[in-house]
Amino acid sequence: MSKVRKISKVWKSKPTIEGAGVHLKRGFGFHEVPQFDPFLLLDDFHSDNPAHYLKGFPWHPHRGIETITYVLHGKVEHGDSMGNQGTISSGDVQWMTAGSGIIHQEMPKGDKGGLMWGFQLWANLPKSQKMMNPSYRDVTASQIPEVTLETGVKIKIICGMVNGVYGPVKDIVIDPEYLDVYMFPKTTFTHSVKSGHTQFAYVIEGRGYFDEGRNSFGHEVIGENYFDFKRTCLVDAENLILYGREGNQVVVTSEDVPVRFLLISGKPIGEPVAWYGPIVMNTQEELRLAFEEYEKGTFIKHRGTP
Repeated sequence: MSKVRKISKVWKSKPTIEGAGVHLKRGFGFHEVPQFDPFLLLDDFHSDNPAHYLKGFPWHPHRGIETITYVLHGKVEHGDSMGNQGTISSGDVQWMTAGSGIIHQEMPKGDKGGLMWGFQLWANLPKSQKMMNPSYRDVTASQIPEVTLETGVKIKIICGMVNGVYGPVKDIVIDPEYLDVYMFPKTTFTHSVKSGHTQFAYVIEGRGYFDEGRNSFGHEVIGENYFDFKRTCLVDAENLILYGREGNQVVVTSEDVPVRFLLISGKPIGEPVAWYGPIVMNTQEELRLAFEEYEKGTFIKHRGTP
């Protein structure tokens, strides 16, 4: 029996600065855990001012998580302690499993017009997998299938399945789904989701209704100006929608303009989170050990083969 999920919360992404001075919008982060379990963070880096992104994210460590970078415009040059190096460009994805430890750098570059636009998602790893060997996948735009539904909705499938078509990234611990969805005006998108999985959407462009009932008071709106009495359930760009856990479908409807959004889900881990900077473990003692090893030069356990 089909049951449509209801929106739990909606909030606007917040400006912040990370790395060596990269200006970005944070969809969610530390304070929202464990609402997004198994996900930890979503950043939207979008600027046509090179001074806001060129300093990038110089060499830094990760342990205990996966980082997923999806580029819409521009490119990101990267290198890591496993010997991987190269560039991901518009439409490409970098899926990196830090596991027991990896040191890498990511340096954004704009397109010909200076525009740099992409997303980075952090996914947690369960305790049993936190010290697994690190791995790295570059997925080019040409490897990412696009499905067009009868309604005209276009879906790029990075991870997961739509209409029997699977994305190129498979065999991931948290059983994630990562879709880039584009809807023309006056269309409806109904998508099956796995029971119990955490589900959220992030609006890239346009606006749409992400709840079937269209009840603007049926969910919590965070960061809203309380002097604004024109509360609406139309959700526009740079807003994040977190769904409740009950139900096995999401329904999105566009009205007068198109809407494009990321639709992401994953299986909750349900374990304690000890998090400091780029390291995410289960206990403070594990965090202390990770930073101690980094200082001593024993952080990297596996070099791998590029």
